Amino acid sequence: MGGGLKKAAQAAVIGAAAACAALGFTLFSDAFSFLESPTWSWRVRFFAAPGAATDRIKIVLLDQKSLDWARAENGWSWPWPREVYGALTSFFKRCGAHAVVFDFAFSEPSRYQGDDEAFGAAIAEGPPFVTGFFLGRSTEQTERWPDFVTKRGFEIKGLARWLKAHPDVVFFEPRAAFPVPEIARRAAVLGNFSAAPGKEAVYRKVACFKGFDGKAVPVLGLAAYLAAPDVGAMPEIEIREGELSVAGRRIPIDSKGRTILRYRGPVSVYRLVSAAAVIQSELQIQDGLQPTIKDLESFKDSYVFFGPSAPGLYDLKSTPVADVFPGVGIHATILDNFLSGDFLAEAPFPWVAALTFLLTTASAWVMLLSRKAYQSTAVFCIFFLLPCVVGFAAYPAGYWWPIAAPTLGVLLSLVGGLSLNYATEGRRRRFIKRAFTHYLSPQVIETILQDPSRLELGGERRELSIFFSDLEKFSTISERMDPQELTLLLNDYLSDMTDIILEEGGTLDKYEGDAIIAFWNAPLEQRDHAARAVRAALRCQRKLSERRDDFLERTGAVLKMRIGLNTGPVVVGNMGSGKRFDYTILGDAANLASRLEGANKAFGTYFMASESTWLSAGDGFIGRELGLIRVVGRKTPVRVFEPLGFAGERAPDWLAAFEEGLRLVREAKWEEALSAFETCEGDPAAEAYARKCRELAGRPEAEWDGIWNLSEK
Repeated sequence: MGGGLKKAAQAAVIGAAAACAALGFTLFSDAFSFLESPTWSWRVRFFAAPGAATDRIKIVLLDQKSLDWARAENGWSWPWPREVYGALTSFFKRCGAHAVVFDFAFSEPSRYQGDDEAFGAAIAEGPPFVTGFFLGRSTEQTERWPDFVTKRGFEIKGLARWLKAHPDVVFFEPRAAFPVPEIARRAAVLGNFSAAPGKEAVYRKVACFKGFDGKAVPVLGLAAYLAAPDVGAMPEIEIREGELSVAGRRIPIDSKGRTILRYRGPVSVYRLVSAAAVIQSELQIQDGLQPTIKDLESFKDSYVFFGPSAPGLYDLKSTPVADVFPGVGIHATILDNFLSGDFLAEAPFPWVAALTFLLTTASAWVMLLSRKAYQSTAVFCIFFLLPCVVGFAAYPAGYWWPIAAPTLGVLLSLVGGLSLNYATEGRRRRFIKRAFTHYLSPQVIETILQDPSRLELGGERRELSIFFSDLEKFSTISERMDPQELTLLLNDYLSDMTDIILEEGGTLDKYEGDAIIAFWNAPLEQRDHAARAVRAALRCQRKLSERRDDFLERTGAVLKMRIGLNTGPVVVGNMGSGKRFDYTILGDAANLASRLEGANKAFGTYFMASESTWLSAGDGFIGRELGLIRVVGRKTPVRVFEPLGFAGERAPDWLAAFEEGLRLVREAKWEEALSAFETCEGDPAAEAYARKCRELAGRPEAEWDGIWNLSEK
């Protein structure tokens, strides 16, 4: 089996095992809910935004301010007289509200004489009124619908069939605690208060219907919709696998009949009004005064929810958007989602399982292909975050995508791939590094580690920037030095230069005594290889300048280095015998770089680059053209340049005069050129041109094509 197919097979085995383990853990255990819960809140808060129906929902809060006002202004202690609530229903009838929903249980008669009758009369005169009752197993009141309840729940088509397919779902509750008759008989719809929280007591999902005594009871928020006069007395409600249809509107549900709420944000996303302000406004209007709430039109056709938010009334819940959230806000969110048509649906398990397998297999495969520590780290980070990315991406599409199972699967898969990599590839990589670290550059070693087939003989044609350097008169210096001192000197010098070359991404070809041969753009591709080569050469010259005094003390001579750079096509690769070979270069471009190093002698310079290198290096440097030269063994002349420094640095004072002199030479104005070059004090290249101009100026009939023909290498 080929290497690629083998790794693919290994990745498939690791991925399948990791996916099965992760899905099994999350299906049959809550051990990893600690991962799902926070990401649930992150997603809800990140995407929380008003929906299409948010503006149609208003919330009146019985807050601490209202309790304080009632006690101070009217002497009302809690619970208030129910007659007071009649002012709320009257106010919202006046405003044209679509329905009014009270998140209060009126299961006990009022302690005030005639209070329930007065509130019941106000309900009868007001907009459609909704309140709730409690369903459960511990309630002591009744097991049957009371005679005073006129609208006794709803029929759901397909419910028996659905319950048979989900025998673990408890739909019907045996007991109920209803509001007092004066209130219950006048309610358009009675809803269910008992929206149970999920894990960690956080309200994330809700059952839209519960059952009592053969009838389906809507949750309070949905009851608000069913109470509106435009819905009709008996809307069609049907339950099917995965969805509940109410009056033609679809609600996605899970296997327990619950739907996922899409929270809009904190409860303040809805318009909030204090109960005290509503009551005051109604009384002021009745007295012919300006009401506290002036924009009555804003409540027209709105669903108005009324519920407590004062801490002492104990109706504060925990939700994904806030740890403290009024319970009435949850019922408002249910209605908002229903009217906006954007309840969240659970992602189908086959989809989750398929993507989990895909992610675990892909993560194992990519990890097995990783050759370096940073690559493994990058793979780990990317794939570990991918399940979270998928979970976030699915939310705006309307799907709740679990994150815990895919994340656990990817983690197991990554660890498996990393372990297998270490056990197999790691041994081979360590062997190659030990065998070649003293002979090849780190870049070449890394290339071999990525593709061991590169250890075979062979080459490729590629454009490189080639570096040749040599120490001036080093043979004379070495003759008068002790061998040990000479060795130490060479080691120090070569180490300094080599470090710079490698830092600039160069590949060291070889040392020939004090000479250094290096190149760029192989084995790794480098689009800026010419700029790297020029930068390295400038840094090498400056490093040698820094150490010149030290070397002078050790050798008794001033060490100077000549460098030649050329950019052009060569053959690069492993060359030698089957048992011993080097990663090196061959070609005319390499020979020219070597000739340019020696050509510095003609101008007295120490750094010469060919036109191809200078033009490819870009504008990151300052320098000058030296002219045209014809080197030994090459008929075609080469235009050469001397890089002088980095862009932004100050140019030598003589640079402008030299460039002017060079221009005059091309026009054969020898005497004028001589004058220009003579002003370039201390510049050896200018002195070379000055000598040439003096020679030509003394012979008016002389001609020169501007090409320096060199006779030595």
